[in-house]
Amino acid sequence: MDTAEQIAVPETANQVKTDQPAAPTGRFKVWVEDETDFSLNSISLLGHNFYEHPLLQLDQLEALAHRLLPSKQCRFIAPGAKQSSKFIHHAESPDGRDLSDVFANISEPGSWVALYNAETDPQYAGLVNEAISSVEHLVDREQPGIFSPQAFIFISAPPSVTPFHIDRENNFWLQIHGRKIMNVWDSHDRGIIPTHTVESFVIDGSLHGVILKDEFMDARHEWDLGPGEGVYFPSTSPHSTRTENTWVTPDNGVTVSIGIVFYTKTTRRQAYIHSLNRLLRRFGVSPRFPGESPFDGIKFGLGRLLVGLKKRLRGYKPPTGF
Repeated sequence: MDTAEQIAVPETANQVKTDQPAAPTGRFKVWVEDETDFSLNSISLLGHNFYEHPLLQLDQLEALAHRLLPSKQCRFIAPGAKQSSKFIHHAESPDGRDLSDVFANISEPGSWVALYNAETDPQYAGLVNEAISSVEHLVDREQPGIFSPQAFIFISAPPSVTPFHIDRENNFWLQIHGRKIMNVWDSHDRGIIPTHTVESFVIDGSLHGVILKDEFMDARHEWDLGPGEGVYFPSTSPHSTRTENTWVTPDNGVTVSIGIVFYTKTTRRQAYIHSLNRLLRRFGVSPRFPGESPFDGIKFGLGRLLVGLKKRLRGYKPPTGF
């Protein structure tokens, strides 16, 4: 992501100590209404019962935020952001408040806190694995080889926004508390996100060029989602969220959502093809998007060789997903 600061994530979950209660095993699931209709290449509505999970209640999320804060995995965005704003977030609250004060006033309009890579905490690693295990059979039939499952948790109070952006991972996005309006665009629509912009994001993590224009709004899928509802969307699907205060009551004014994201052998293959495609583009060639060329097998091998050379000769550190 195009952030103001680089997030330092612990290398293994065992580096984070925790004393919160263990989560129940095998009780929580994600599902789709019609499994025969589900495809990893398409946007789908989901059901789930993770809104009941003890680790996703506000008191446990606040404790997690304190554990993640030292490694800059607790992020903040300034109030007043719009869906079209640049997605820039920071490791400190924009108004200088400490984390305890932020959570004490988390229902204040415009509050926004994100917990990145929650899976680095052992208990939340278990939560992520439980969610993935409930949908693994759906993933494996189309894109086997799940790796690097992660969790991103968003806590906010209306009116608040998560700006328009794309992610490298496939995403099972679940609404946990309150309500949130989710907008998702087709990942295959090159009029929304051009090919070269996707390449730059996959290779370098740059969101430069990922811009929401007024004329894109008619092409969006939009849902007003509550607890127990969610959306699956593929890698590099443009998306944004917003919360409105129409549902807010004195005892219910905070919205929480979690993205359970993951890579597969297919997304890795696409990343290497993107790497080669960008090189070809610099030589004046207009290569086809991954999945559209009969030469993808060759391009994958050459792309992997290219990335290996960049790592060895230039110290290139590819983002997660390669």
